Amino acid sequence: MRIVTLTAGTGSFHCGSCMRDNALTVALRRAGHDAILAPLYLPMVLDEGSAAGDTPLFYGGVNVYLQQKSALFRRTPRWIDNLLDSPGLLRSAAKRAGMTRATELGELTLSSLMGENGRQVKELERLAAWLAEEGKPDIVVLSNALLLGIAPLVRERTGAAVVCTLQGEDSFLDGLPEPYRLEAWAKLGENGRAATDAFIAVSRYHGDLMTERATLPTDRVHVIHNGIMLDGYPTEPRQTMPDPPVLGYLARMTPLKGLETVVDAFIDLKKRGKIPRLKLRVAGSQTDSDAAYVATTQKRLEQAGVADDAEFIPNVTREEKIQLLSGLSVLSVPALYGESFGLYLIEAMAAGTPVVQPRHAGFTVIVEETGGGILYDPDKDGAYIEALESLLTDPERARELGERGRQSVHERFSVEVMAEAHVKVFEKALARRRDAVAV
Repeated sequence: MRIVTLTAGTGSFHCGSCMRDNALTVALRRAGHDAILAPLYLPMVLDEGSAAGDTPLFYGGVNVYLQQKSALFRRTPRWIDNLLDSPGLLRSAAKRAGMTRATELGELTLSSLMGENGRQVKELERLAAWLAEEGKPDIVVLSNALLLGIAPLVRERTGAAVVCTLQGEDSFLDGLPEPYRLEAWAKLGENGRAATDAFIAVSRYHGDLMTERATLPTDRVHVIHNGIMLDGYPTEPRQTMPDPPVLGYLARMTPLKGLETVVDAFIDLKKRGKIPRLKLRVAGSQTDSDAAYVATTQKRLEQAGVADDAEFIPNVTREEKIQLLSGLSVLSVPALYGESFGLYLIEAMAAGTPVVQPRHAGFTVIVEETGGGILYDPDKDGAYIEALESLLTDPERARELGERGRQSVHERFSVEVMAEAHVKVFEKALARRRDAVAV
């Protein structure tokens, strides 16, 4: 089976969906499929080797933006477009704070979802031509529903089945200004119903949410949990937990991911005095636009007199990430919005580290199905501190939960398990597409 996955890069920070799509492509190849990964908008930033190879980048972010703003750039020759698609220019553009900020991208998002009727039709034509002439896919996978403007023309030109992953689109769409928010939701649903053969939601929570809000056909929505490459993660149970204990955070260093919540909890735990030697390690993506916010959290630690016990490690490599996770007592990323999954949770569990998460969105199923941590009520005062303290003061319980999580991830959340489940959905999508063509 020839599978082309189109994934949107970030250009300047590690992206969970990029890492998922990259790992899935590698696993599909190992399983004997002809899998191709093609980046869109901006270069991918990964903590592992890229599976994209020399596949060209499509829908270059600078071209897409300029074509939205000026009719002149909708008629430029390809050699000019190639200059604007240069990796260096795209990475530089990605550092702009508004490059991926929903509040500034309403008109452009709607235009992209309009496909052939949008202002980026030149980019769509180029992608469709490449897929038809060189990609020659049986399956085209869109990494998220914001790319559904691509689906109608690509399916028409290639004859391929189109499969769309559902992961985290709702928070971006809801951040668009009106009237673009409502119009984008409506167009997304229209494209999904008319030109998509299957949807793969990364959690039941997110699948149900997107099915309802975009009015997607329920019989085409499948749930497949994310998986990770387990190469390099511990293969044996932990014998002991860190002494002194270490509270960890691994995600983009932003307010929405709950970094400030973790920092405040750490300060409170130190003040309580039950864990006087407690350490804090904060790791994950940090862009130039995140630096000021991170500095304010570090200032809070200084003012509380606990900065010497805290360490910030931005933009870690894969090896550094595994080493970090293997040295934590507990990982917590108390995101303030409805995460569709939370890849960092199964990464922590793969290293034998238990997690403490709010009981909402995609977190609930992951923690309950793995048994690799505890959930707390985010609306109950003191619940977060109590949950953290219950594990940080009981290393044996933390070790047991971490081991449950490690075993579960190795059995059920590997990239191989994820790839096998995807192939089954791809086969159903192909059958549906063939039946539709036959009619």
